[in-house]
Amino acid sequence: MPSLKEIKGRIASVDSTRKITSAMKMVSSAKLRKAQAHVEQFLPYQKQLMDILGRYLSADIVDFSSPLAENREVKRVAIVAVSSNSSFCGAFNSNVIRLLWETIQKYHALKYEIEVYPVGKKIEEAVAKFIIPVEKKGSYISLMDKPNYEGARDLADGLVTDFLSKKIDKVALIYNHFKSMGIQIPTDESFLPVVLPKNENKTASATDYIVEPDRKTLLDTLLPKSLRAKIYAVILDSAAAEQAARTVAMQIATDNAGDLMDELTLQYNKQRQQAITSELLDIIGGSEALK
Repeated sequence: MPSLKEIKGRIASVDSTRKITSAMKMVSSAKLRKAQAHVEQFLPYQKQLMDILGRYLSADIVDFSSPLAENREVKRVAIVAVSSNSSFCGAFNSNVIRLLWETIQKYHALKYEIEVYPVGKKIEEAVAKFIIPVEKKGSYISLMDKPNYEGARDLADGLVTDFLSKKIDKVALIYNHFKSMGIQIPTDESFLPVVLPKNENKTASATDYIVEPDRKTLLDTLLPKSLRAKIYAVILDSAAAEQAARTVAMQIATDNAGDLMDELTLQYNKQRQQAITSELLDIIGGSEALK
């Protein structure tokens, strides 16, 4: 049985940990609000861009094909996997690492060559430990430290260039989608080849658009923009999911520390009361012996 001094030391240690986790929860909550604001500011742009493409491509007058939408025999696959740079966010990283591993196993069984673009320190460390051979392409830790459009644009442009030059035949995105504070969904999405958006409501959208300079130039410009926007949106989404997961994890840790402190305090009080009772019995026994 631990001594009173040991229990008191444990109480102080748990209390210190609770203060740290409580502070981390507040910091993560502030970062989550900021990340959500970035998502809310960017998503209308991405949605409007996709709506423009959808309405235009669904018009009867448009007969458009793009090398970015070419479906060809797959020999080499690129996977963009997004994680966090730090821990203390529950199962956030382990979920996306597990999904990446399952995806790599699936592609490996199909005899595809695989290259991984790790966005985040944790996914980069995990890829280095995989027993299935994969080629790690670059390091994008800074993109998760501070998500920025320029970095996402460079990553998207590199993938597009490799796809057009047929160095890769397919690109997949793996990340955690932010659904709510307590729910982050591991997601596997196709990035390339592009699935050209279509608007089913042709009655409203089949319009003879006046386009300058011409239709092909417009769509050749909008499609890469939509791909850049997609990469940036995924990084923002994952950043928001990370902060939500960390906020919940730190709240749970703080609550657990509080429960443990209550148990230790009860144990301390019981042992202290027992020690006092024993001392009283010794005093009473000694006084009775002197009579």
